[in-house]
Amino acid sequence: MKTIQDYLNSGAIDIAPLLCSVLNKTSVELITQNGYVLTPNEKQTLDGFIKQRTDGVPFSYISGHQGFYHLDFKVDPNTLIPRPETELLIDIALDLFPDKGRPCRLLDLGTGSGIIAVTLADKNPHWVVLASDYSAGALAVAKSNDVTNRIVFLQGSWFEPINDQCFDLIISNPPYIEENDAYLQDLTYEPISALTAGKDGLNDIKIIINQAPNYLSKNGFLLLEHGFDQQDRIVKLLAENFTNIQTFKDYNAKDRAILAQVKQ
Repeated sequence: MKTIQDYLNSGAIDIAPLLCSVLNKTSVELITQNGYVLTPNEKQTLDGFIKQRTDGVPFSYISGHQGFYHLDFKVDPNTLIPRPETELLIDIALDLFPDKGRPCRLLDLGTGSGIIAVTLADKNPHWVVLASDYSAGALAVAKSNDVTNRIVFLQGSWFEPINDQCFDLIISNPPYIEENDAYLQDLTYEPISALTAGKDGLNDIKIIINQAPNYLSKNGFLLLEHGFDQQDRIVKLLAENFTNIQTFKDYNAKDRAILAQVKQ
């Protein structure tokens, strides 16, 4: 027999949140009920989770969810795990359209688990929100996360399923890691196609920048997340068809996002 305290003393990776997940207890309850003896089924489940975590499976894939902004999202290996850095895109978009009564047509390209589209749709009930992804598995996760039941989800690569629609704001957190980047060694459980974009990491960003003007309304905006060392190159890519280019740093003071307005 093993108690909560026995497991807390084990030193296993992320043992406290794993216990919370298996036992449906808060972190405070783990302390106040530390003498609780796990049932055989609970122990079997927890031991399996501990092995997965020891093998390197991210906690979010084990628990099946990850918090982002003000909501909790389902995640699985079809989608990237939401990062705090991406919350910057939400703040920029909300600041861009501060008038709560002003309608906005939003397109979230490469929506993944739907964190951007769902968060903004929930914050702005009057917005019209579309979200696309080439992955059927990712779209299934995104649809399950849509607390608004108002988002239109489309399957296809980038603008492929959009047809002739125009938007006030196009947002994307596309793949932007270089294909041989050593950083990928720490991301082996996440979908590689959602991470890498060619030798310089800019293949998908170039596609989006080149095609976005065809889908932006008058004075429409494009907002992109990017790698910490890509900002200058992206500014040059935007210069031909965009103006009012603004750059942003994330909460770790690293270059992370860029906003541009389409030229008329």
